[in-house]
Amino acid sequence: MASRAMNNRGVAAIYENIWRPFGVSMMGIGGLPMSAERAKAVADLRLRGPQRVLDVACGPGNFTRFLSEQLTEDGIAVGFDISEAMIARAVRDNRGPRAAYVRGDAAELPYADATFDAVCCYAALYLVPHPLQVVDELIRVLRPGGRIAIMTSCQLGLAPLRTVVGLGSAAVGVRMFPKGQFTEMFAAAGMTDIEQDIRGLAQFVSATKN
Repeated sequence: MASRAMNNRGVAAIYENIWRPFGVSMMGIGGLPMSAERAKAVADLRLRGPQRVLDVACGPGNFTRFLSEQLTEDGIAVGFDISEAMIARAVRDNRGPRAAYVRGDAAELPYADATFDAVCCYAALYLVPHPLQVVDELIRVLRPGGRIAIMTSCQLGLAPLRTVVGLGSAAVGVRMFPKGQFTEMFAAAGMTDIEQDIRGLAQFVSATKN
């Protein structure tokens, strides 16, 4: 249900101000406000100078534009989304000298290996059909020494609570990921500097590619 809604033009119009903050708030009182989330992304990705940045599942582009504003010279932030409605909104509302938008399937990114200096996917992996394939693609297009950062759901608590949360999230089409899912995935890919910050039912995970 939730993933289908992202293709709706009405949802695209209210996504950044209503839909996405609502989704983040559902993850618990430990969640970060949008401004702090953006600042954390900049810190985790270690953005500086003329970097090439990929923001997967960019929605209407607010986050992409913010990332682009941290870059200099010929740096560029590419917002990537499968939703035609979201990309149209991004191009209309969040254009900038260092922001670009591309429509496509994140499970099959149209970029060569090691294209980007930093890659991220915030508040979307729990909605997409093949989240682990998307993360594999993010790692593939990241250059050695580059940074990856994701924010997604985190399954915590005692077994009865996990069951309740799991049933509720499944009802609206939101996937819950085990606490170690992405830290272990990054480690298996040979990544270093792996950091995990859990807030409520949300997890922020970042790492450096070797």
